Amino acid sequence: MKFLTLSVIGFAALLPAAGRTQTTATPYPTMAPIDQYRMTPAAEIALAKSAAPAGVSAAADILVLGAAGYETASKGTNGFVCLVERSWANDFVKADFWNPKNRGPICYNPAAARSVLPTYLTRTTWVLAGVSQAKMAERSPAPSAAPAPEVGAMAYMLSPGGYLGDDAKGPWHPHLMFFLPRTPAAAWGADLQHSPVVLLSAPNAGLTLFVVPVARWGDGSSDSTRRE
Repeated sequence: MKFLTLSVIGFAALLPAAGRTQTTATPYPTMAPIDQYRMTPAAEIALAKSAAPAGVSAAADILVLGAAGYETASKGTNGFVCLVERSWANDFVKADFWNPKNRGPICYNPAAARSVLPTYLTRTTWVLAGVSQAKMAERSPAPSAAPAPEVGAMAYMLSPGGYLGDDAKGPWHPHLMFFLPRTPAAAWGADLQHSPVVLLSAPNAGLTLFVVPVARWGDGSSDSTRRE
């Protein structure tokens, strides 16, 4: 199975990864004008909510990209946080790091919202402040110093409306993401033949992400189109 280039920042946390070999050549060598990364507030709220089942996202905090970072568009009550991650959720070496088309709708549960999401939010403030990619890499903690995810940290990525990179050309499959301290693939039976579990990690990762594709999108529709 070929996985996407979107990863979650933090180890880098979001959304979209293992797969193709990266080269130094990239169609996105620098950040595009910021307007190319923006959405209308209504469209961004709707896309963020689509990351999880309505029973979850209806009571979640909804964040949208503002002038200096993410802002709360609506306050929820269940501790979940839904947002649309942009291309800088990728690991620094990914070719899609500045891809303005990338949209990663994701909904973090309370444990992940507290212990995983803050790293992405911080990186976003750096991006919007004009900090260079090299400087952001310098500022990011080494794997040994990266904050550990809380027990039970997970996220939904169930939106059919995402764009997780030019390789995927869309949302890949609906899937769940589980965040753990550095954990070997064998502990979850990941990446084995016919295993539904994929291990997603990066060389500078301070945590491990296990990804499990599921059968339906957040709106209940079937994942009928396979993108291998």
